Amino acid sequence: MKLLVGLGNIGSEYAATRHNIGFMVAERMASRSGIALKKKGYMGLYGTGSIASEQTTIILPQTYMNRSGACVQAVSSALRVDPPDILVIHDDLDLPFGRMKISKAGGHGGHNGIRDIIEALDRRDFVRLKIGIGKPEWGTVTHHVLGRFNSAEQMKLSLLLDAGADAAEAVIIDGVVSAMNKFNSYNLDENL
Repeated sequence: MKLLVGLGNIGSEYAATRHNIGFMVAERMASRSGIALKKKGYMGLYGTGSIASEQTTIILPQTYMNRSGACVQAVSSALRVDPPDILVIHDDLDLPFGRMKISKAGGHGGHNGIRDIIEALDRRDFVRLKIGIGKPEWGTVTHHVLGRFNSAEQMKLSLLLDAGADAAEAVIIDGVVSAMNKFNSYNLDENL
């Protein structure tokens, strides 16, 4: 069993914000794989199905971003999924919009959702798919992260969500190292 976790905040006011790109990529992956995210449990919305031949559960924590760890701990414990088989998809300020990075482990990098997951699992060796949202040109980080994509970003957003789903699929099917080799140099602008 593989576990794919999309991070975001619940509520319509957050639905199309940069901080919710983890939700958006996970939803794109679920749609592409025919996995309905309609079951309620483990403090999230989830569905289980097959991605290629890998049995995979996709979950969107319903605990707000900063408390994502409780959901991830609950579902991974119940389904007996070890951290190396968990893929967490989240936004990353340090990557420009349109870039991605896959890592096998590491720290939280200032991301409160990842910090909470590390604390809840008491482990750092889960896989992360970081989707770049860039740093703010003006205003606060909070305003940028909780803000909506600008018009230039919105024109490319669907392509980025597709690329994120491709990267997540590659992690599940081909393994982390192969996916890192393929997607860690990905630049949306070079693939238009």
